[in-house]
Amino acid sequence: MTWVVEQKRSWAEWVALRVLQVGPIPTHLAVIMDGNRRYARQKQRDTLAGHTQGFHKLAEVLSWCRDLGIRHVTAYAFSIENFKRSKSEVDGLLNLAVEKFALMLEEQDKLAELGVCISVLGKLSLLPESIQKMAAQVMLATRHNNQFFLNLAVAYTGCEEITSAVQELAVGVAEDRLKSSDVNEEALEACLYGSGNREPDLLVRTSGEHRLSDFLLWQSAYSCLFFTKVLWPDFSIWHLFGAVFFYQRQYHTLAAARREALAQRCRTIEERDLEQCRSQHGDKVTHEHLATQAAARTARLQTFLDYRKKRQLAYLYKLSSLTVKEQENKVEESQVL
Repeated sequence: MTWVVEQKRSWAEWVALRVLQVGPIPTHLAVIMDGNRRYARQKQRDTLAGHTQGFHKLAEVLSWCRDLGIRHVTAYAFSIENFKRSKSEVDGLLNLAVEKFALMLEEQDKLAELGVCISVLGKLSLLPESIQKMAAQVMLATRHNNQFFLNLAVAYTGCEEITSAVQELAVGVAEDRLKSSDVNEEALEACLYGSGNREPDLLVRTSGEHRLSDFLLWQSAYSCLFFTKVLWPDFSIWHLFGAVFFYQRQYHTLAAARREALAQRCRTIEERDLEQCRSQHGDKVTHEHLATQAAARTARLQTFLDYRKKRQLAYLYKLSSLTVKEQENKVEESQVL
């Protein structure tokens, strides 16, 4: 097993790929990898074998995405709800995670050649310390790569992600890093786990289920949703091609909806800025007042996000078991970079 799969495409696959590339290609693909257990039952194998095959399939899909030009992939690897499964299955999944993170560390040179940046999205504190450490090491080792972005949602739910973002903003206000009037959709979105990525253009769920299962609830508001009956380990490049073609047929409708949502967000922010200016200047609000208010709000938010990023980086170095001195040196190095 390798995270860097190199496959030769058939003539038919290359033709289909080139035809699809004439149209809009999603920048960000999100996948709910469902059906591993049913696949194992069909093959009369144990559940862990199904999950193992599911990880193999993810590595294949990443290769297909690179060929298509999809640069961001977010995979729902392990929900917080999965902790409620049997102990044997949970232990098996966590052991599999250890194995796959270890493989990432072994292959970090290959990942660097391809420019693969890996992020782990979720509440890491719920995971065993060994996985926390390896996840931090993987993120630190690949964080400067910028050609392809893989986000693994582990110990994750969308509700927990939104709750965490709200809590961060509340702390920011309590510590006077932000004003309560600074808290808006833009600020909340910036505090989500995958804030460095744009929202998914295309979200694919396998196994025939038609629900999101608490995955990327905020980010998928204007995503193209594609549901297929195929089980995840049986997902083929042709299924991906079909999903991309479906996305292309919906593209203009979704793009228009996104533009309108963004315009409405901007209008809402401007209205709140106007309210703040009126509270200070009454009815004598000028364009200069509005510009000053917007600039101050933007500066406060950016300062808060810079502080948040520095704190997250220090947390990753701590998890990766570096000494305090090494942590300080790394943080200083990151500031220079």
